[in-house]
Amino acid sequence: MKEVLNKAEEKMNKTVNSLKNEFASIRAGRANPSVLDKVLVDYYGTPTPVNQMAAVSVSEARVLVIQPWDKSLIKAIEKAIQASDIGINPSNDGSVIRLTFPQLTEDRRKEIVKDLKKYGEEAKVAIRSARRDANDKLKAKKKNSELTEDDLKNGEDKTQKLTDKFTKIIDEVVAEKEKEVLSI
Repeated sequence: MKEVLNKAEEKMNKTVNSLKNEFASIRAGRANPSVLDKVLVDYYGTPTPVNQMAAVSVSEARVLVIQPWDKSLIKAIEKAIQASDIGINPSNDGSVIRLTFPQLTEDRRKEIVKDLKKYGEEAKVAIRSARRDANDKLKAKKKNSELTEDDLKNGEDKTQKLTDKFTKIIDEVVAEKEKEVLSI
């Protein structure tokens, strides 16, 4: 029973971490280097993340500075950023690339909050799926006489408590990101 609960908790933890990573890459009007995590540059035929070929820093609240270690890569990095879906046009002065994040409009903020809630709901579905899998495994063990009726009930209760705990964490993560988006 313990191994089933541990596996369920591990899946739920992965779901929460995945949600946090997804939220980190959401552009909320503030310069955040993680918006470049999904931008890949063609580096001698190999798709390479920007942060592996340049120093990425925040110079002001809404300005991200990308300083390539190899100056010949400036055009390639600029092209990759333009081709990505982050929606910001890079400006290049020959040695660094600057990304200036525009102020978010009220409509755009509401749209982002709606997306945040959608991601949160998808994470909750994944949590409930992990709960269902754990309960199915516990029932299979009961059927094979590996667990008693009381152990099954106890296991299902513990699985539900895990589900409640992680659902609450997801709600907190969504609320925190929502507050960040709306307060900019």
